Amino acid sequence: MAHGFLLFLLFSYIISINIHACNQIERCSLLSFATTLSSPPLNWKSLDCCHWKGITCDQDDWVTHLLLPSKGLKGGISPSSLRNLTHLTHLNLSHNSLYGSLETQFLLSLNRLEILDLSYNLLYGELPLFLPSSKIRIVDLSSNHFFGAIPSSFFQQASNLISFNVSNNTFTGYVPSSICLHYSPFIRLLDFSSNQFSGNLALGLGECSTLQVFRAGHNNLSGLLPEDIYNATKLEEIALSINSLRGAISDKIVNLTNLKILDLSLNQLSSELPLNLGKLSKLKFLTVDFNNLEGTIPTSLMNCTNLVELCLGINNFEGDISMLNFSRLSQLTKLDLRYNNFTGMFPVSLYSCRYLKAIALTRNHLEGQIQIEILSLKSLSFLTLGYNQFTNLTGTMKILMSCKSLHTLSLVGSFVGEGMPFDDGMVDFDGFQNLRALNMAGTNLTGEIPVWLSKLKNLEILILAHNQITGPIPSWLGNLPRLFFINLSNNRISGEFPKQLCRLPRLVYEPIASQVDRYEFELTVFGSVTTNINFQPYKLSFFPATIDLSNNNIVGDIPTEIGQLHLLYQLALYSNNFSGVIPDQISNLQNLEVLDLSMNHFSGRIPSSLASLTFLRKFNVSYNNLGGPIPTSTQIQTFNTSAFEGNLKLCGAPLPNKCGSNRGIDEDDTNNKDLDNEPHQLPWFYIFTALGFIVGFWGSVWFFSC
Repeated sequence: MAHGFLLFLLFSYIISINIHACNQIERCSLLSFATTLSSPPLNWKSLDCCHWKGITCDQDDWVTHLLLPSKGLKGGISPSSLRNLTHLTHLNLSHNSLYGSLETQFLLSLNRLEILDLSYNLLYGELPLFLPSSKIRIVDLSSNHFFGAIPSSFFQQASNLISFNVSNNTFTGYVPSSICLHYSPFIRLLDFSSNQFSGNLALGLGECSTLQVFRAGHNNLSGLLPEDIYNATKLEEIALSINSLRGAISDKIVNLTNLKILDLSLNQLSSELPLNLGKLSKLKFLTVDFNNLEGTIPTSLMNCTNLVELCLGINNFEGDISMLNFSRLSQLTKLDLRYNNFTGMFPVSLYSCRYLKAIALTRNHLEGQIQIEILSLKSLSFLTLGYNQFTNLTGTMKILMSCKSLHTLSLVGSFVGEGMPFDDGMVDFDGFQNLRALNMAGTNLTGEIPVWLSKLKNLEILILAHNQITGPIPSWLGNLPRLFFINLSNNRISGEFPKQLCRLPRLVYEPIASQVDRYEFELTVFGSVTTNINFQPYKLSFFPATIDLSNNNIVGDIPTEIGQLHLLYQLALYSNNFSGVIPDQISNLQNLEVLDLSMNHFSGRIPSSLASLTFLRKFNVSYNNLGGPIPTSTQIQTFNTSAFEGNLKLCGAPLPNKCGSNRGIDEDDTNNKDLDNEPHQLPWFYIFTALGFIVGFWGSVWFFSC
């Protein structure tokens, strides 16, 4: 009897498992899908797939959810293995490394799908002809490798679609602006950004009565903004940066009273800003920099009291900005008015914007002095005042040194002709303790490099180029623990290359992971040694480790200790009075990309060890007293003849003069030693300086002008 009872319990248990287990066809399909993945294992082992990780079933044990985002999955998606999941409503395989293409039949089989998220994978190919069903609500295929045009029939069944994101692929053709007109009237988000869409934005967006977010930046769009976009009154964000859109911003934009973000930067827009722009009371981010806009800033803009960022740089705006009442913009954190034609004084009303982190006023026509009230901006970390007519540099520095949060300060091209703030003018100096980047280039500053700079222990970038600085390079520069970018070019600096400079910690020691600098500028930085604007990233770490001492009066040898600077990327010593041989130790600088020793008095041979500098992209030793053969079978020979000319005893490819076969190594060495005593070809220096050779060649060793 006992045995019979146990058998009855076992039989009942088996029956209960079969009743509540998932569909076996779906179980097999899921296992088939798992076998196509290379790693990591999903550990789907139990009999009931409804209890597997990432799987959800309905009350009838049909699989409805397959959710495996960010699981490190690798391998190909097999459409045949998932085609049998006919009750699937949610499919999320985002943030993995899956590859393969989407087939029309595969999607059509998932006719109950509501959410499809395959973003951040390695999927490729063209889109299928149709979305799976009228139930689909959210489609995210962003950050893959899809290409081709979006089929005109793609949205034909997507009448309930509310979100469609295909950003960061390589789609071409036209942006399907008519999606609301014909197929999906309830769409809320459309993101076509970072693709290769081209042509005009067609009419149709005005029919999107529920559209809140429209992004199509970083494409090849052209033409005018479609007039009917201003009928989509629920819009909260329009992001169309980095295209070729032209024309004016219509006065009708004031219809978009819900607008919070307007990004039209890096286009070809012209005309003036709408006078009633201030009616957009919810506006938080207005970014229209890098266009051809003109006129004055509408006074109504000061009514946008929710503004957080206002970026109007690189346009043709004008007017006296000191007349604007910025104090009403109490939430403002970033103000970018660079590269315009603004006049007046530094706006006193800005001192009331207590949350300001960044102010960029470079290249306008502003004048006057910076007031002590700027210290009320406790969060100010980024300040650029370059190429204006500000005065009283010493007074300005005395004030700004008390800005405890200041990280970036650029005064390039301002305070022209004033003396360098000296130590006697910086009494009890204890400021700038968080300053990371200081640019005082192009102001014709006189005097020597002041000692107070030695106290800036967090300084990483120091640019004093294009001034009239005299005296030697101070040895204490080599003691600044975070300094990795030095540009002292185009001054009157004398003396020798200090050995202490070869001990800069940031250029000698590889930082451990926890010390890697991830600091980002509050605004973009422009780098140039000419009037051209070079767009640079936000990250400070993207600046190449550089020592640029070019165009000075520095004498003596390059210290052999130079070989300690293992992390140096750019070394520019051209147009000085260096002498001696090129030290072999330079070959230790395995990261070096730029090496210019031209127009000096170097003698001897080009060290064959320089062949180990495999990352060199610019190399120049022209107009020295070098001799002997150019090292053969090396990367050095791949550079242009101009990199070697002006060395009368130098021979071998790429120079036309061949090395004599009867000359022995010993004879060459003797000649190399004698080269020190031969006169230097000074006329070449003046000729090439007059021709602008220096600025032309060294477009790569730049300084940020902000």
